[in-house]
Amino acid sequence: MTTDEVLNIFRKAGAYLEGHFILTSGLRSPVFLQKARVFMHADLTERLCRAMAEAIRERVEGPVDFVVGPAVGGIIPAYETSRHLKVPAVWVERENGVFRLRRFELPKGARVVVVEDIVTTGLSIRETVACLEEIGADVRAAACIIDRSAGRADVGVPLIALAEYEVPAYPADQVPPELAAIEPIKPGSRSL
Repeated sequence: MTTDEVLNIFRKAGAYLEGHFILTSGLRSPVFLQKARVFMHADLTERLCRAMAEAIRERVEGPVDFVVGPAVGGIIPAYETSRHLKVPAVWVERENGVFRLRRFELPKGARVVVVEDIVTTGLSIRETVACLEEIGADVRAAACIIDRSAGRADVGVPLIALAEYEVPAYPADQVPPELAAIEPIKPGSRSL
């Protein structure tokens, strides 16, 4: 699947938003990719996650035992990607601000791939990888639908992205005047 095909799915779902957004990372951007609007549509989500599963099969050496998604945004794509890989899906969630595998257990040495929705800085994946390594999992790679960093985000493991799409993102104190003139909104989920 190409970047244009991925972005067309977002546009079709009304998930390609323009304005002034405060991203989960805290950065500001004129574009927000509202994946929840894509995830409303099982057919569109299935197309993206089937392609992500194919990319994982092509690029990850050896078998995968589990797919792990960071809550909240990674739960749906992790589940749907795991369905195509024919392995279980689990998720990490925040406990006192730190990702933990609260509802599940993984055997030591379990071969896992972290599946996320959209990467900007890679923080959620890095935190997920740290959690999984702490419990003895073998994190083979991470995968995402869109890498907004265009390959610059360091997630601590190889990153497989269906689409690399660089969207401008600015620290709050460096927002260009045309963006500063628009009231910002924060549609992300990190605080959940």
